[in-house]
Amino acid sequence: MAGLNLTKILDADEFYNKQILDSILPFQESKLFQDQVAKTGVVVDVGFGGGFPILPLAKLLPKVKFVGVESRRKKAEAVTLIAEKLGLQNVTLVHSRLEDFLFDRPATVTFKAVGTIGDYLPLMNATQNMHTFFYKGPGFQELEGEQVTKLKKSWKLLENQEIKVPGTQQRFLVSFGSNIVPRGTAKSLVKLSEFL
Repeated sequence: MAGLNLTKILDADEFYNKQILDSILPFQESKLFQDQVAKTGVVVDVGFGGGFPILPLAKLLPKVKFVGVESRRKKAEAVTLIAEKLGLQNVTLVHSRLEDFLFDRPATVTFKAVGTIGDYLPLMNATQNMHTFFYKGPGFQELEGEQVTKLKKSWKLLENQEIKVPGTQQRFLVSFGSNIVPRGTAKSLVKLSEFL
């Protein structure tokens, strides 16, 4: 794993604010997020990269099962080693792409520091209604507002809450619920139930 930079942040205070606090404050400040996690008991973090928000949330919520989905094999392997070193037994990390993953069980889905909402929501394969939580930065409304409007037929905006994280720019927790029960696809998919 030598030479793999997972966060590009070198200052300890900056790392704590931009990675640890930025991972857990949205959960702590959103009742909707808390209720969904309590209801499903499972969090799937898509594109976990350097392990955020999945590792801090798994440490905060040891009774919740966490499954991470990451398309970059090296990052999935590195974060697996970090989770093992931290003794996090409630975390399973999977090398897969979102479009190859099937949500066949109830789960709360998180996305932090990934592309646009309009790019990711249509890729989700599920056998039931879904609740997703996106961690977004400043300019979210200007950059993605039109895309969100176009999703109204299949996804409903549930929450758009500003989260104040010390030492960072404006942050938002943006949540969506699916309006219809998506249909499974014929192609072979990696199933969430295989990791629970």
